[in-house]
Amino acid sequence: MSRILALDYGGKRTGVAVTDELQIIASPVDTIDTSKLMDFLKQYIEKENVSDLVVGLSVRFSGELNEIENQIQPFLKKFSEQFPLIKIHRENEMFTSKMASQAMFAGGMKKKKRQEKGMVDKVSAVIILQSFLSHKL
Repeated sequence: MSRILALDYGGKRTGVAVTDELQIIASPVDTIDTSKLMDFLKQYIEKENVSDLVVGLSVRFSGELNEIENQIQPFLKKFSEQFPLIKIHRENEMFTSKMASQAMFAGGMKKKKRQEKGMVDKVSAVIILQSFLSHKL
């Protein structure tokens, strides 16, 4: 089988998560400088069999898209041109950063570790991916 990648796309950093090959468990991969994201994905996809990409959909309470969508849309276009066989999905990411912070706290992660740049981003990517998996089945 293949893996599903998920991104919590940000202006500076992007959290990356991935499933196991059976597409059951979501795990954090890394937090990548967004300017280097495409290079990272090329290298990752060369090594791993990836069938799908899930990218957080940043929506406000009002239903309007957040400004980050102005950066995500060109990225998705470039990604689909580079990897035409990988299906792209969007998953609502409302509250994922807050949920990630709460999960790290509840899991007993030390404050210093929780404050590391990018820790929330990759945990948010896991939450986005878990959400996608929960209704994919």
